[in-house]
Amino acid sequence: MDFSLSTEERQIRDTIRSFIEREVMPLEPDVLRNERAGRPGLEPQVVRDLRQKAKSMGFWGINTPEEYGGAALGPLMSAIIAMETGRTFVPFTFGGTADNILYAGNDDQKRRYLIPTIEGERRSCFAITEPGAGSDARSIRTRAVKDGSEWVINGEKTFITGGNEADFVMVFAVTDPDKGADGGVTCFLADRDMGWKSEPIPTMGQWGPASLVFEDVRVPEENILGELGKGFELAMQWIGQGRYMIPARAIGAAERMLQMAVDYAKIRHSMGHPIAEYQAIQWMIADSQVEIEAAKWLTLYAAWRVQQRMDARHASSIAKLNGADMANQVVDRVLQIHGGMGYTKELPIERWYRELRLLRIFEGTDEIQRRTIARNLLKGHARLGTIGE
Repeated sequence: MDFSLSTEERQIRDTIRSFIEREVMPLEPDVLRNERAGRPGLEPQVVRDLRQKAKSMGFWGINTPEEYGGAALGPLMSAIIAMETGRTFVPFTFGGTADNILYAGNDDQKRRYLIPTIEGERRSCFAITEPGAGSDARSIRTRAVKDGSEWVINGEKTFITGGNEADFVMVFAVTDPDKGADGGVTCFLADRDMGWKSEPIPTMGQWGPASLVFEDVRVPEENILGELGKGFELAMQWIGQGRYMIPARAIGAAERMLQMAVDYAKIRHSMGHPIAEYQAIQWMIADSQVEIEAAKWLTLYAAWRVQQRMDARHASSIAKLNGADMANQVVDRVLQIHGGMGYTKELPIERWYRELRLLRIFEGTDEIQRRTIARNLLKGHARLGTIGE
């Protein structure tokens, strides 16, 4: 069993790391300043310029098929790249990507939605969560009723990432109440100019979700994504396929912060000694390193299963649960090591503290992951003592 990266994989990782350190990290003071003033961390044009620089280096559509102009590096390298981009809190991602379920569209839908999204001309959002249906996605109440050649959608979605900026939404609505999630939920592609509205939701971190309201929004029949009544399967595909990417970014942030703690512990003196000499500090550093490494291998294993086209749902739930908890433990220790300075807005630690808390909630709460893991074991869907099966 070989855990080493190939020469090409190491080159990609090192190139990405260099790009992040050279082009992205220097923007961190600007991001902190802008956010303290209530402005977006980065102006859209700055993001576009960064993406064009990355594109000139060949980093465009990291996991997008080559037929659509992407690099198609695969899930494993995508996770490794996410670890590198996670080392900075600057809100930057590589361009040339689109939601995985948009590939389920027909040729006309790909022309109108998928390709423009990959090229950066359109922005999408994924809307399934509702005020009364968060972790329990089967309880969605948004309705779509057929009226001639159109479907009329009524309902509300909440905590929708990118909902304020998107010009179209993949919205999930009940089309057959008797069947519900078992064949009665459909995904629709709805342009903003069809009438849905968005409202920002203030949060404790920099994540800026939206509430979406649908009042008699009319969507043509040809805008059904996939098949009528098969929307819940698409939703689970969207949620499950990239779940391992959440802990991947968390690992990058945790490694960066732990290095900050190591560096600070060497120069901060207390009672005549660097605090790095005290056992309490050493144990926090040691525990953080162990937890980061454990999360890294759980995450890479989940990504590897996806790459091998194996069922990765159980492994992804384990990685997500472990990685989210790890990140919150590490940032808390790093803040403690920095003392009062860690609590100020002069350092980015408190920002990470607020941002990483979200990982235990979105795309499946800790409680849902535990439920999934336990249920898989109790029902025999997963077995103990197996590896690579």
